[in-house]
Amino acid sequence: MKKPPRKKTALATKPSRTNPEDALFARVVEIIEAARGHIARSVNTAMVQAYWLIGREIVEVEQHGAKRAGYGERVLEGLANRLAARVGKGFSVPNLRNMRQFYLTYREGSALPESMAGTANRSALPSDSASKKIRSALPSESRAATVFPPYLGWTHYLLLMRVASPTARAFYEIEAARESWSSRELERQIASLLFERLAKSRDKKKVLALAQRGHQLEGPADVVKDPFVLEFLDLDERSNWRERDLEQAIIDRLEAFLLELGKGFCFVARQKRVTLNGDHFYVDLVFYNRLLCCFVLVDLKLGKLTHQDLGQMQMYVNFFDRFQRAEHEAKTIGIVLCSEKNDAMAKITLPENNKQILAARYQMYLPTEEELRAELAREREAAERALRLAPNFKGHAKGSKSSR
Repeated sequence: MKKPPRKKTALATKPSRTNPEDALFARVVEIIEAARGHIARSVNTAMVQAYWLIGREIVEVEQHGAKRAGYGERVLEGLANRLAARVGKGFSVPNLRNMRQFYLTYREGSALPESMAGTANRSALPSDSASKKIRSALPSESRAATVFPPYLGWTHYLLLMRVASPTARAFYEIEAARESWSSRELERQIASLLFERLAKSRDKKKVLALAQRGHQLEGPADVVKDPFVLEFLDLDERSNWRERDLEQAIIDRLEAFLLELGKGFCFVARQKRVTLNGDHFYVDLVFYNRLLCCFVLVDLKLGKLTHQDLGQMQMYVNFFDRFQRAEHEAKTIGIVLCSEKNDAMAKITLPENNKQILAARYQMYLPTEEELRAELAREREAAERALRLAPNFKGHAKGSKSSR
């Protein structure tokens, strides 16, 4: 029996190739969006460059002008009035002061390493007539090499200029550009004294490396800050809350917590169950660091760190190393995050060659630089005292049943 001819469906009548007009539309949209992004970056960078040049001109006029009190302020007032009549708002006396300070602070240009600055210089300013005019304002081509990267805007540099230490300022500039911090994130990191917290456990050579290269993760110890600052959780340290409250607050503000943890962290799980012979244990938070290629376990503890806390974390780390870690991955890192740390007890509890189990302190408020300095002095005294007493401790440990 002859089958009736099939009716043509919508699929049968659909053209096999994309409509040329649709393809044209997609390409034009892509070009426009790319151009808008480039224009925004170019304008942002061009304005930062222009403010640096304006600051330079003001400084040079002041330096060659009469050396009498108030001369600089009169120069700024006169310039601000004339600019307001010619180019409009945006060049008030306070803004001109900022531009002058910008040049004085960054007289030698950006602190970014050559690997980043080279890319920035190529893409910072377009090779059009406007950028050529900006560069031509400088007396020589060698001076024109002071080009600021497109990663940071004027608001970033206003914040960076408030950092008194050139070493810390260079660190924040590199990290803000590399990690694409918004101005709000940069402000928070400066306020929380990120550089000072990282520098506490480093010698002078490593502190200098922070300023020259930013924060580099090369081993487990580079993960820890002292202290971790969790003011964004909005938990009162004096209120009666439990460890699960701290954990829930972290989960609710996970993005901010990842920023405080540092670079390369990805969230994996909370209350990860570890089962051993029918007994269940739970790791509070599990992360993965893509730069170190390893799991990072975080256990939250209220109050003072105990040797039981460290022993429990050692068990978690051993479990992950033996049953979770792939062959190509580095060994698991465990961080016991507590509100009160006992360094001497941690050193005695953990093996001398320990690199995987770390104890870190957290606090619920932004520290002041004076508080950090005082704490650093206390820690140095405690470390020196522990070193002096170490032989006596070993001598008495053999005949003692308890370390209390």
